[in-house]
Amino acid sequence: MIKNTRYLQPIKTASLADQVESSLMEYLKRNKLSAGDPLPKETELAEHLGVSRNIVREALSRLRMLGIVESKKRKGMVLSEPDLLSGVKRVMDPDILGDETMKNIFELRLVLEVGMGDLIFARLNKEDLDILTDIAQREASDPKTTSLKVRLAYEIEFHSKLYEMSGNDTLKRFQKMLLPVFNYMMEEEAKLEKKPEKGNIDHFDLIETLRKGTPAQFRENMREHLTPHYVRL
Repeated sequence: MIKNTRYLQPIKTASLADQVESSLMEYLKRNKLSAGDPLPKETELAEHLGVSRNIVREALSRLRMLGIVESKKRKGMVLSEPDLLSGVKRVMDPDILGDETMKNIFELRLVLEVGMGDLIFARLNKEDLDILTDIAQREASDPKTTSLKVRLAYEIEFHSKLYEMSGNDTLKRFQKMLLPVFNYMMEEEAKLEKKPEKGNIDHFDLIETLRKGTPAQFRENMREHLTPHYVRL
């Protein structure tokens, strides 16, 4: 049985599937349903909303694509917890994104790296610092860092470790999704006739800030470390 049917208002105008989708979202929120809670059957929904089952089915299909609902054996349609980044992952590709979008995404990456110092400091441990030091030492002693590909590999390894140290799974996943755009933007920077000047803070400096500094100092030093990218803004 549908509970609190007053939250399901009959559909009266055009764009039925859109309105049914909105009505269902309102129903889910107002009834405070949680992941695993069952939804009413299509026939019940169609009757209370005053639309056909096909319209209800289309609206539910949209919610399923968003990861908001899913079908379970012997339970029918149930509410699920959506994966916020699943849709983003599919389209994070330089081949299908415009230059302005990639620039915006790259700027978002800069903001994230400057701002995640508090998370890193809250979860900091000696083992992580040792790993960062090893990366920086290998980078400093590698004669192949004149190659953009090699330099990028070290940059990604070092900064990926910082994302991991944040302890935030969403940040870590998002950073991995950003890598294609990051690579593309770095390659574009390498093509510039006049290369942006490097910041005064290198990876060793960032490690030293993590050992002895504060989150505020880390934010300031990370901002300086990313100077070449900020110059392009």
